[in-house]
Amino acid sequence: MARSEGRARRWRALVIPLLLLAALELYARTQAAGSDAIAPPSAALQAWWMALRDGSLWQATAFTLGTAAAGLALGALLGIAAGTLLGLSRRAAAVAFLSVELLRPIPSVALIPLAMLVFGFGLRMELAVVAFATLWPLLVLTQAAVRQIEPRLLEVAAALQLTRAQQFRLIVLPAMVPRLFVALRLAVAIALVVAVTVEIAANPHGMGYAMMIAQQSLDPALMLAWLGWIGVVGYAVNAGALALQQAVARRMGEAA
Repeated sequence: MARSEGRARRWRALVIPLLLLAALELYARTQAAGSDAIAPPSAALQAWWMALRDGSLWQATAFTLGTAAAGLALGALLGIAAGTLLGLSRRAAAVAFLSVELLRPIPSVALIPLAMLVFGFGLRMELAVVAFATLWPLLVLTQAAVRQIEPRLLEVAAALQLTRAQQFRLIVLPAMVPRLFVALRLAVAIALVVAVTVEIAANPHGMGYAMMIAQQSLDPALMLAWLGWIGVVGYAVNAGALALQQAVARRMGEAA
């Protein structure tokens, strides 16, 4: 019964996207026939299949996902470490408050010109911008998670003369894991969005660049194919992050 209800919900969720695709197909073949900006979804599907067959789809997708993952890993390393420090030390948080509040609102894409000057075109520039974008949500949410730890637990750890490493492994990390996975799920989406944006603006690699080349070549079918594929990849990445978060939550519930 529950399985059939789940299937029904999934089919209902497809109703609006399918109606929109049908409307776009009709409009592109009637009102916008021959347009350099709009192509019917059926043509976009054919262009997607050709990109799949010639290997360009997988090559660009692998580059974007790999860069987004590496930038996210760097941002997570810095953000979690800094957030843990600021969460445990009120003094450090007070000293860093102004710097964090000044840097955090800067749009990551605004750093593209500076990153290009420092790193040039290519992988390192995109990594730097993605890492900057993912650093701040991880830092802020990690700091908030550490602040929620029961102070008595830290007092007991101090009384037992646990080292900082032991405190982090036995008390801090287990307490902040649920919020940490929420932060990582948010950062995963940010990493993909920023990676594609950087490729559109400045980096001649990846899915964003492929979409720009299609637009400049006046190939709306291929451009829309890349746009739709980016949406599918984003959905899959978010679904994977959500499944990981739920698995960790179940494991922690079983352990409790």
